[in-house]
Amino acid sequence: MGKILEMIKKQTDANFVNLITAVKTYDRTALVCGVPAWRYVYHTVHSADKWFFNPYIYDEPEQYETGMDDPDAPCGMELSDGQLLEYIEKVRRKTADYLDSLTDEQLSEYPPKCDMTRLELVLMQFRHISFHTGLLNGQTVERTGRFPLYVSPYSIDRLDNGLYDE
Repeated sequence: MGKILEMIKKQTDANFVNLITAVKTYDRTALVCGVPAWRYVYHTVHSADKWFFNPYIYDEPEQYETGMDDPDAPCGMELSDGQLLEYIEKVRRKTADYLDSLTDEQLSEYPPKCDMTRLELVLMQFRHISFHTGLLNGQTVERTGRFPLYVSPYSIDRLDNGLYDE
């Protein structure tokens, strides 16, 4: 693995850890723009599952209903936090394996049928995961007055002290 991919992999894993912490501390039924917060968790993970790799060559996950990835679309299915955490871990492993399979040079290449480079896809997901994790954490702060712990690749061990920054 090249030096750039090594840095990307560390930052990506920290992003997933921060999302996991957000799920462990949020109120899944709290409304975000009129939609239960758990829908935004699913939206975030589904996006990482699809757009981190190649959105034009993608198979929907087993637990999927048409439109479920769009929080504004009606959805008759509800996933538990346990199911969401399992999905996050699955995508986390899939992403780590994918990054392990690349070279630094491949980051500037376009995946098949895709109009964005691998690096553009990675950066889009960094932004997307961080944005929605912050949204969920903001709700937790508002509701509880406590800030969920946010880690970097160099401070993941901070979670040994609990889920909140206290």
